[in-house]
Amino acid sequence: GAMTEVKREVFGQMPQEEGGGVVEKFILKSDSMKVEILSLGCIIAALETKDRDGEFSDVVLGFDTLEGYMKKHPFFGAVVGRVANRIAKGRFTVDGKEYQLTLNDGPNSLHGGARGFDKVLWSPQVLPNGVCFFRLSPDGEEGYPGDLKVWVTYTLSGGELTINYRAQTSKTTPISLTNHAYFNLAGQGSQDIYNHEISIEADSYLPVDDTKIPTGACWCCSSCPGEVAAVQGTSFDLRWPVDLGKHLQKFHLDGFDHNFCLQQAQARRLVARARHPPTGRAMEVHTTQPGIQFYTGNNLDGSLKGKGAIVYPKHSAFCLETQNWPDAVNKPHFPNALLQPGEEYNHTTWLVFNTA
Repeated sequence: GAMTEVKREVFGQMPQEEGGGVVEKFILKSDSMKVEILSLGCIIAALETKDRDGEFSDVVLGFDTLEGYMKKHPFFGAVVGRVANRIAKGRFTVDGKEYQLTLNDGPNSLHGGARGFDKVLWSPQVLPNGVCFFRLSPDGEEGYPGDLKVWVTYTLSGGELTINYRAQTSKTTPISLTNHAYFNLAGQGSQDIYNHEISIEADSYLPVDDTKIPTGACWCCSSCPGEVAAVQGTSFDLRWPVDLGKHLQKFHLDGFDHNFCLQQAQARRLVARARHPPTGRAMEVHTTQPGIQFYTGNNLDGSLKGKGAIVYPKHSAFCLETQNWPDAVNKPHFPNALLQPGEEYNHTTWLVFNTA
């Protein structure tokens, strides 16, 4: 296919109290897509894709300036880590030693803590078709053990954006990396996502308690799986496309913020699809990860002014975050959450945009 063009420019300057430093923006452009990525938090700041008439629209939420990203916001477009999603009470035990993380989500630790991977500057390296970001997360950062080297690589080919995550550690540590982009295929700033069709290739999901931690008192053995619930016959059965607005209404749902359990395979597989029939825009998610968090922007409340000073109300975007299962470090029968010294964490997610 045609070549991807990569440009870099200065996006802004970090405030002194955040350590200063220049934030760069990397613009990846193919014939059918344009993606803008920041060296702050590896943030996808814009993603423009064509509708069926060939018109480009930016389909991810975010801000026009660095100032927006420096204020509190719900992880728009960012890579979150060391551990995406929630760890119950911010506590876990590795090799007989208990670790306590910052609590930044009620009683739990969320998305790496108070100053996770989303809030720090990464070192970029331009590639022929993308950009690779590196950082060393020092031993004890946010309470996590071990010096962790992390590489996040974005590459663009035609309508396919590939995100690869790699990491190596000096001490056993939990790790689960994802990108927290908020999508609206009608174009960011559109009022809601009710006219989207969503499907997720999952036979089971994780019910959660009121702090969003997976429930279930029974963790005795692998033959007794605690709460990995079948989607069959429930509002979580998204194996065939549902019209999101009608689906939320039919089941009286406030929205989704749940992990769907994917086939356990290290191979690339199609796991979710979103489609916006009015524009014809469609997005497929392929991944090697064991889970995907489907979130419908329930906590957006219109208080944040995004790009073009447009506000983002509730349900005005969705996230499909490929990751390990929430609180896996504390649930022995969940997929392994620990990275050992001498091993490599390596996961890839592919976002494929087309018109259907």
